[in-house]
Formats: sequence, C-alpha cells, structure tokens
Amino acid sequence: MNTQRILFVGHAVLALVLSSTGASRAQQTAPQPNIQNVQLETRAVSGSLEATLQSIATQSGKPEWVGYAVAEIAGERTVCCENYSNGARGGCESCQLEKERGETVGIGTNRGTVALETGQQLLVLFRVEAKHVTQIRVASEDCTLDAGGLPFIWLTGVNPADSVSLLQGFVHNGNFDDHGEDDTSRGALTAIALHADPSADRALESFVALDQSEALRKQAAFWMGSARGKAGLTTLQRLAKSDPSSDVRAHVAFALSVSHEPAALDEMIRMAHDDASSHVRGQALFWLAQKAGKKAVGTITGAIENDPDTDVKKKAVFALSQLPKDEGVPKLIQVAQTNHNPEVRKQAMFWLGQSNDPRALQFFEKVLSQ
Repeated sequence: MNTQRILFVGHAVLALVLSSTGASRAQQTAPQPNIQNVQLETRAVSGSLEATLQSIATQSGKPEWVGYAVAEIAGERTVCCENYSNGARGGCESCQLEKERGETVGIGTNRGTVALETGQQLLVLFRVEAKHVTQIRVASEDCTLDAGGLPFIWLTGVNPADSVSLLQGFVHNGNFDDHGEDDTSRGALTAIALHADPSADRALESFVALDQSEALRKQAAFWMGSARGKAGLTTLQRLAKSDPSSDVRAHVAFALSVSHEPAALDEMIRMAHDDASSHVRGQALFWLAQKAGKKAVGTITGAIENDPDTDVKKKAVFALSQLPKDEGVPKLIQVAQTNHNPEVRKQAMFWLGQSNDPRALQFFEKVLSQ
C-alpha cells in the first residue's frame, strides 16, 4: 500500500471515529425534560417524526404524553402551564399537565425525575388518547412538568424542520373561527412560533396568506410581532399595507405594538396617519399610546388636529388618556381648552374627569369660575 493510500485510509478512519464520537456525545447530551410523577420511556425517532407520532397514537389506549425538545427562538420569555410572558424569562415552577386541563388526576409517587441539560430549549408536548392527539402544549425548559402518573414517551433525534412540518398539519386542520377551546391547532401555532428554525417563519407566512381565515391570520400576526423579530416585522409591514381586511390590519397594529423591533413603531405611526380605515387608524393610535414615547405622542396629537374623522379624533383623545399622566394630562387640558371640535373637547374633559389628577381638578375649577 503506497503512502498516499495509507494517508487516505487513515483520514477516513479518523473521520469515522470523530463522527461516531460526535454522534455519541450528541445522544448523551440530548435534552430531556425535568419531569416528575411519570412512567418515562426514551425513544429515538424512527423514520419521520409524523410517522413516529402516528405509530404511538395508533397504539394508544389510555392517555399518555409524548414530547421532545427543539431550540427555542431567542428572546426573554417564559412559557409554562399555558402562561406566556414576553419580556421576562424565569420564574416558571411546576406545571401539572393533567390538573391544568381541569381534570382531577391523583398525584402519585414520584417515579422519576430527569434533569434538563443547559441551553435554551422549547418542550413540545402532545397528549394522546384513543388513537388521537387531543392536546398540544409547550413549555420552557426551566418548567418542571408533572405528568400525573401517566406514561410519557420522550423522543430524541427530532429535526426542528420536521417538527414545524408536523405542527403545520394541526394548524391547517384547526378552526380558528371557533371561539371554543381548541388545544391542538392553537397549541401547534404557538409551538411553531417559538421554534428557532427558519422553517417557522415560512410556516407563519403561509398562515397569513389570503386564502386563510381572518382568525388564523390574526393569530399568526400576533406571533410574528411577539416572537419572530425582524423576519416577523417584515411580514407585518407587508400585511399592514396589503391585507384587505380592516379587522386583520387593526390586529396587525396590535402585533406591531408587542414587537421589540424599533421599526415597528414607525409602521404603527404610518398606519395611524395613512390607513384608509378609520377603525385601523384608531386602533393604531390606541396601541401607540401603550408604547408612549415622543414619536407616539406627536402622532396622537397630530391625529386630534388633522384626522378628517371625528371618531378617530375621539379615539386619539382616549389614547392621550392612556399615556403616563405627566404626558397625557397636560395634553388633554390643552385639547379641552383649544380644540375647535366640540365633540373632541367634550371627550378630553371626560377623560380628564377620569384621571383623578390634581391638575385636572384645577382646570375644572378654573372653567367653572369663569
């Protein structure tokens, strides 16, 4: 064997060893949930994730849980027991999966506790019963789960894009127009929104297509603002200009208000100025007031002076009342004193009366003494 061939074979063997070692390490460090009161089984995905879940569901008789972990999109948030907090991570305690569903399931002896590896992971959980997935939930990695003594199959080797694809099916099969509780479609949408994988952005974009229901478009828009950063903002900016439904565009204004992207404020200001619907302009003004800031205040006072619709002017006055008092009360007094529209002045005086601010009282005393 010549030297060149020996080197080639040696490199191949070394690569194989490194690959095997890496796979072994990956398997060893695969995150598992911090879960209590559980009959725990760890199982590798065989074939596709959808086929694996379907196989488990087909064999299910009594209720059981199936779960896995994927990388969670960056951001300060905590998801635990259906409580979603955007802007604050941590503080998640025990989530009793069965009790949270309103069922009275006895909590038996702790049959196992598994510590979760470090890293920002999202737990995706499926409740399976009578051959069907009946519930989809998510939890942050720091949430301690209590399975109520039920069997729990923890899947390893899950590809995030496959997870998004699986969850998309539940979203498309759901009825978001139904205001009743739908634990699968809404849970699947939430789970997709919190995946770090780029496929989640593409899935959310498909949910705001015009052939989707308005209810789904609204829900997807919320998650774009709340969780998807710049990619979500780009889609929201397009929706704000192009969605034919004023109800959807009004909800886009809300979605922009929960975005942490600085440019979201500029789009809200544009909507307050330019949207053809007075309803949308009014909603944009309302959510601008929640964000406050000099740019927002200028847009609100500008609407009071310049918007052609009296109802929008009145909504802008209400928006002033939502500002911090040191900003809102002086502006309300100014409107009550100087605005030419009697309906607008009346609205400003009403909200001044609701403020319980000493400056408002002084203003009323001055008016009554004249």
